[in-house]
Amino acid sequence: LFSLESMGRGPKKHLKRLNAPKHWMLDKLSGRYAPKPSPGPHKLRECIPLIVFLRNRLKYALTGDEAKKIVKQRLIKVDGKVRTDTTYPAGFMDVVSIEKTGEHFRLLYDVKGRFTIHRITPEEAKYKLGRVRRIQLGPKGIPFLVTHDGRTIRYPDPDIKLNDSVKIDVASGKI
Repeated sequence: LFSLESMGRGPKKHLKRLNAPKHWMLDKLSGRYAPKPSPGPHKLRECIPLIVFLRNRLKYALTGDEAKKIVKQRLIKVDGKVRTDTTYPAGFMDVVSIEKTGEHFRLLYDVKGRFTIHRITPEEAKYKLGRVRRIQLGPKGIPFLVTHDGRTIRYPDPDIKLNDSVKIDVASGKI
């Protein structure tokens, strides 16, 4: 029996380190909490926050505070857009660009289901692949599709079916 006063309001704001997804590869002992990803294009279990990417993978920062300072200087772009949220959820096939160093990375899984750092060329960073999750008719009969990262693209090619992969131009968002 619970009293209604002690129940939590809304979604949880914290994430314990041991409950964090295993593919982030965080150790057990260096703190109690893990950065909880913000709501965004990828699900909690299918993403990696920018702070974990910068600090634990690229080793560009030693602490969370340093990673926060890098992100707040508007140096990090995800899919061509500057992201200043340290816990922004970067997910599969996302292009993470660092303007100052001229580096581009694509988030891919390795054979064990962990995110790997895959360096790519600037030409490769101009596109990404998206999986078609939904095809529908919108208002006034306009067809649209939704990709795995939450992008809505209107007037797609009629040949595109469900679960197809489409090549998306990062700058314009077109197929």
